[in-house]
Amino acid sequence: RDLPALGHDQPGAEGVGGQHVISVRSTDRGKTWEKPVDVEPASGPEASYAVPLVAPSGRVYVFYNHNTDNIREVVGDRPAYRDGIVRRVDSLGHFVFKYSDDNGRTWSARRYDIAQREFEIDRRNPYGGKLKFFWNVGKPFTLRGAAYVPLHKVGGFGEGFFTSSEGVLLRSSNLLTERDPERISWETLPEGERGIRAPAGGGPVAEEQSFAVLSDGSLFCVFRTIDGHPAFTYSRDGGRSWEPSQYMRYDDGRLMKHPRAANFVWKCSNGRYLYWFHNHGGRFIREHPRRRTIAYDDRNPAWLCGGVEADSPSGKVIRWSQPEILLYDDDPTLRMSYPDLVEDGGYFV
Repeated sequence: RDLPALGHDQPGAEGVGGQHVISVRSTDRGKTWEKPVDVEPASGPEASYAVPLVAPSGRVYVFYNHNTDNIREVVGDRPAYRDGIVRRVDSLGHFVFKYSDDNGRTWSARRYDIAQREFEIDRRNPYGGKLKFFWNVGKPFTLRGAAYVPLHKVGGFGEGFFTSSEGVLLRSSNLLTERDPERISWETLPEGERGIRAPAGGGPVAEEQSFAVLSDGSLFCVFRTIDGHPAFTYSRDGGRSWEPSQYMRYDDGRLMKHPRAANFVWKCSNGRYLYWFHNHGGRFIREHPRRRTIAYDDRNPAWLCGGVEADSPSGKVIRWSQPEILLYDDDPTLRMSYPDLVEDGGYFV
């Protein structure tokens, strides 16, 4: 009944040197928390964007970005970067994992690299894919005995920081059963050279993919764009291919609105779904000349929709309710994002 939480800590703004992965534990459903434990030290290169997965054995895996090669600058677009140099380096390098066999009290001394297959978006970056840009906030999941870890690939840095992005999945057929971390195998999905992208006619940004496993084994994926609306897609073959992306709609057909902020889907134990988003966006984002940047704003309040499964000719789909406010602050400029849902005698956000 331990409740481990993972994140990253830094001495200043997001992305500065010293940013590192930590874990904290609660044994009373979040009322109190133990002292944070370093997964990576603050003295090392940037370690960021940690997400956990618990194997049937009880082993806890944590997956995160690690600037293993201690790269201090990369090429960026002008005029967003006046000298053409980006010095924020927490979204590149190696995607790695460590593990804990004592419920997050301690972590393996060694980290292990996860090889990610090169995609078109990688080869088009300034380094031709030899250096990859990416990060992840999507929660890992399991399907038919395999483990899946989301990853958000990035094409470059410029106005709005990430100038293009798309989603992939790292799939391991043996992580849930293999005790030797060096023997864990990985493949990058979908097949081909293009990840999960925005709907046809949309912008170059499709990121922070969040996934849910439906009752028939289909995968549902929702993600943020800079088009004023969130987007979604389904896979019927374990992530190897995806249906054409569409913008999210309520069950009555009306488009949902959302800025460039996290929007997460959660499957609840009763078989229904919750969807976190900000119910804000539309044309003023899509048509703004600096939409990559202004779309980050306006993350208050946070809203929830409820979802139920329904049948379609291609498999199960989710039908979404009208939204309700979950959380707000009296300061309209305050931004909130990156939630999680825990069910343990109640719903904890």
